[in-house]
This record gives sequence, C-alpha cells and structure tokens, in this order.
Amino acid sequence: MAAVRVSVSWCGLCLLLAEVLCTVHYAGALEIYGPNELFVENGTYAKLPCSFKSTDVTSSTTSITWTFLEEGSSAAGVVIFYYIGGKQYPGTMPRFKDRVSWAGEINNRDVSIKLDKITFKDNGTYSCSVMNPPDISGTPKQIKLRVVEKDNLPVSNVPFLVGIICAAIGGLLLIAIIIFAVVITKKKRSRKNYTGSGDGGGGQTESLMSSVKQPPHRSPSDTEALVPSVPPGGTVQGPVIYAQLDHSGKGGCQINKSETVVYADIRKNC
Repeated sequence: MAAVRVSVSWCGLCLLLAEVLCTVHYAGALEIYGPNELFVENGTYAKLPCSFKSTDVTSSTTSITWTFLEEGSSAAGVVIFYYIGGKQYPGTMPRFKDRVSWAGEINNRDVSIKLDKITFKDNGTYSCSVMNPPDISGTPKQIKLRVVEKDNLPVSNVPFLVGIICAAIGGLLLIAIIIFAVVITKKKRSRKNYTGSGDGGGGQTESLMSSVKQPPHRSPSDTEALVPSVPPGGTVQGPVIYAQLDHSGKGGCQINKSETVVYADIRKNC
C-alpha cells in the first residue's frame, strides 16, 4: 500500500514538472517586435508597425490589442483598437473614432495599424499586445509617437545610402565597359595581324625582294631572236636573216624579205 502511494506521488510530481516546463516554454515563445520611436509629420498619417513571433500557427483565436497612453499621463492606457477572428473593433476613446484602421496581415505575423489625420494631441505611447493561444504571454511592444512639423523631421539616411549604391553600381558598369572595350580592341588587332601573316608573308616577301637589286631586264635583240638553238654536236651556223635576194643582176643589193637566207650568202651575192 505504501508503494502504491509513493508511485502516485511521483506521478503527480512528474505532471506538475511537465506543466511548469510547458508554462515556461509558452511564456518565452511569443515575442513582439516594433520600433521604439516613430516621428510623423503633423497633418499626415502614420503606420504603427508591429509584428510577432510564435511557435504556434495563427487561428481565429489570435487577438491583437492596441492601447494609447497620453504623453505625461500616469493613468492606464486606453484601448483604441482590437482585432480577433478577422474582425476589427474600434476603441472607446472618441478622439480616435474613424481614425484607426487595420494595416497588417495576420498570416504573416504582421499586426500593424494605421492612424489618420495626425495632430500634436496624438503624441504619446502606443502599445501592441498579441495573444496567440496557447502562446498567451508576451511582453507588449511600446512605441513612442513624436508628431512634429515637416522641417523638424529627422533626416533619413535612405537617400544617402541609395546614392552610394547607385554610384557603386555605376562605377562597376563603367569598369566593365572599359574592360570589354579593351578586350574587343585586342581581339581586332590580333585578328588583323593573323590575317597579314596568313597571306604567305606577302608583305614581308615584297619588302625583302624590293631591298634586293634585281638585274635589269633586257629584251632579246632581233639577231638573238633569229638564232636557232644549236643541237648537241652540231655545227654553228651564222645568223639567219629572212630576206629575198635580187637575182636580176641590177646594181645594188636589193633585199626582199620573203625567203630565208644566211648572212654569209648575202655578203657573197652583194
């Protein structure tokens, strides 16, 4: 009987420990994020950003509560917006009536709201609370809203960063263009040189031949042209002249170019 009681006590202790561990797990699982301070121009609108992280999926039981605490007030915050099951409920504060609207996406863990017609009276602390059962314990995120004139808005670093990024991209593009142009120029030069050498070295050969003095070209004389080639072992014959002798016996050596005679015969007959 005593053993049974001990067993029951141990079971109860284990269940209590498991419950404590689950409570600690759920207590630290829900985290809410948002800016600590937000500057808004007077007369415009403001989006109060808020998001959360949870180990459980969102459902119809997920609820969001936005409260407002006026600057310098020590009272508790007043509810200005409530969201649950896809429905919106306005707060009880008349000054925020028809000015607060839903600007989030619950499936993306975005629980932001939009506040229209901002005035200096809207300065204060806005708190965002989220409950996503079983994650129901999360520290609300407090955002201090600062309504100022346009000239008093803090200078944003976004344009400066955008300018730096654009300048860096432009510099990289310029470098790429220069490199591309250099590569193309080198390819054209190498192609031209290769084409010149592919002509069989014609340019180089012509330059070399022009530098070497060639013997003058002589046209063969009439006598040389009329001399036939001598066959091997034959006798050398005088130059052959194509002429016609005048056998009429008249004075002078009239020659008619009609038959072939030897130069020696011309001397004898003349």
